[in-house]
Amino acid sequence: MSALEFGRRRRTGERVVHALLVSCAAVTVATTVGIVGVLLHQAVEFFREVPLGDFATGGVWTPHFADPSYGVLPLVTGSFLVAVIAGMVALPTGLLSAVFLSEYAPGRVRAVVKPMLEILAGIPTVVYGYVALTLVTPALQVVLPDIRLFNALSAGLVVGVMILPMVISLSEDALRTVPRGLREAAFGLGATRFETSMRVVVPAAASGIAASFILALARAVGETMVVTIAAGNLANLTLDPFESVQTMTSFIAQVSLGDTPRGTLIYHSLFAVGLTLFFITLVMNGVSRWALGRVRERYR
Repeated sequence: MSALEFGRRRRTGERVVHALLVSCAAVTVATTVGIVGVLLHQAVEFFREVPLGDFATGGVWTPHFADPSYGVLPLVTGSFLVAVIAGMVALPTGLLSAVFLSEYAPGRVRAVVKPMLEILAGIPTVVYGYVALTLVTPALQVVLPDIRLFNALSAGLVVGVMILPMVISLSEDALRTVPRGLREAAFGLGATRFETSMRVVVPAAASGIAASFILALARAVGETMVVTIAAGNLANLTLDPFESVQTMTSFIAQVSLGDTPRGTLIYHSLFAVGLTLFFITLVMNGVSRWALGRVRERYR
């Protein structure tokens, strides 16, 4: 084979690979645009009957009543209440666990813990939901007799355990990418291992750690099965974790059971709530990108 023919075949192969990559990217963009288009189209039908201001600021969500009310604030509040509780469990525990795995754990310990985290991440969310209902809630009722059977606290605690592997794995990866020269420089100045870990390595990996936090919280906001089973599906506008709440995802799961007539107002409300959840996730991603830009460390 001549060099000229080899060069032609190589350029042809590069064009094919380039076309394949462009096609994959186009499919991703088209899928996103299609999802947004469907949500907008159906949500417009909803907002023709329910004013946007009443939907965004209303504090009562009773779509099944004879005189329905569509104020989305109880669903948004319930979603963030569960996410905040989950974050209080997962973020500090996950960060400290990642520091241990990255800076302290021997290779044998890391080799055992990492697969266990992968197993924990692979447990179906419906299993977490029943664990919350049958194990966590009864334990909480022993300590807190006034807590409801279905409550935000139990759901939030279990969601926190569920997102813990994500925080640990991503944070540990970020910590391990910090150049070893920074650690050696800190040790050379007389810093202890703890001081090096918390004052040098963690700040240097702040961008990756922040990304793991944002992704974990977004996962908690979008969780469905745990809150559907354990939180109660009662749309209360409350910040009391002992009360039953309903999240945006649990409402969508509850109504999307197949018995909601197509074209009705409550059917269109599914897409309005879904669009709200999409917008919240988009804002969280934007905030995360802004935060990463502010705290990113560059090493040259």
